[in-house]
Amino acid sequence: MFSKFQNHIVSRFPFLAEKKLFLAVSGGLDSMVLLHLLHKLPYQIAVLHCNFQLRSLESFGDQEFIQNYCIQNNIPIFTTQFDTEAFAQDYKLSIQVAARELRYSWFYELLEEKNFDYLLTAHHADDNLETFIINLSRGSGLEGLIGIPEQNDKIIRPLLPFSREEILKFAEENKIEWREDSSNASTKYLRNKIRHDLVPVLKEINVNFLDTLQKTQSYLRETKEMVEDASIMIYQQVAKEVGEDIHFDLNKLKKLPNYKSYLYQWLNEFGFSAWNDIYDLVESQSGKQVFAHEFRLLKNRETLILSPISEISEKDEFEIHENDTEVNFPLKMTLCNVGHTTFGSNRTIFVDAEKIQFPLVLRKWKEGDVFCPFGMSGKSKKVSKLFKDEKLSLLEKEKTWILCSDNQIIWVVGIRQDERFKINNTTNKILKIELQ
Repeated sequence: MFSKFQNHIVSRFPFLAEKKLFLAVSGGLDSMVLLHLLHKLPYQIAVLHCNFQLRSLESFGDQEFIQNYCIQNNIPIFTTQFDTEAFAQDYKLSIQVAARELRYSWFYELLEEKNFDYLLTAHHADDNLETFIINLSRGSGLEGLIGIPEQNDKIIRPLLPFSREEILKFAEENKIEWREDSSNASTKYLRNKIRHDLVPVLKEINVNFLDTLQKTQSYLRETKEMVEDASIMIYQQVAKEVGEDIHFDLNKLKKLPNYKSYLYQWLNEFGFSAWNDIYDLVESQSGKQVFAHEFRLLKNRETLILSPISEISEKDEFEIHENDTEVNFPLKMTLCNVGHTTFGSNRTIFVDAEKIQFPLVLRKWKEGDVFCPFGMSGKSKKVSKLFKDEKLSLLEKEKTWILCSDNQIIWVVGIRQDERFKINNTTNKILKIELQ
């Protein structure tokens, strides 16, 4: 196995030769074999060990075992301890998910703090099989069936081609000591149940099951690449990026024979999970929405609009003082006194500076807002009616700002100026306000 491992890591990860590597070591069979292998090769390594305090004295025994091994072999080691049960309870997570969140957060923290390049873990072929079955049982798409990736950002898994049987045989032949995790014998966890009850049956049916799975996953990865290529091509035909938003043309989308698959491919990375609601949105009435944690999808006539959820509350107000010449947040605007006017537009207005009172207030529009639209001789109109006339989508309405003077609207920003603040023959001082 040593030669096979050496050839594998040199051919698949040649860039590791001059890098500083962390090894995640639990003290179990797999991680101790990985540590043994890399210690014998000319790599610069250090060990990371997490004590999750889930097995009382046994957890501290693991930590002591690894610390002693590293001292004896002159290997740098970093350890930490977590109150995993309390963390899981506080954040309403399963113990396994909590442990994963804690360890990977710490791993990435140390990679940056200690200026190391990569973290190596001891996931192997049997882990990959178990993960495949778990994802299959949960109704996963291609992403969950192609297997544990050999590399994911700074995480590298060099033992993936090796079976648990190969690793055990190597450990016994080389008299490598390891610690047995007593919780691995319990079948109360899904992964352990699959490991003890299902995997042996699969291997009994086909002794080469792991090799067969690797071939299948290779085909699935090729299929995924084809899907991604097709997805990019169709995206360019259907989608249009407008600022931070993405607009999907429903007339074009619905002509595709498998438009639901494309929607999944495009929206999955934004954290959506209510896929049936998203698919129903295509035929829903205008104004319906589906939310993810940081994004939302809005049906607006014959368009689906993907938009980030704004962190600015409707209650937020921003003051503009008399000496301010520019505003950089939440909008970019410039203000300056001018001697004459040029052609105005929705993005540029000219107001009688003697009619306004500082500080001006920039705020989101509110239901019930009324103003006097420029050119309508002082007739009042609800801002909501203006939005309806302009056929603004819900997102466009929510992104609209109002510029006010003493609670009177000067400008529905970017859309219409108020008649009451326009310049006339008696104006002595002109203020130009421009949306950048």
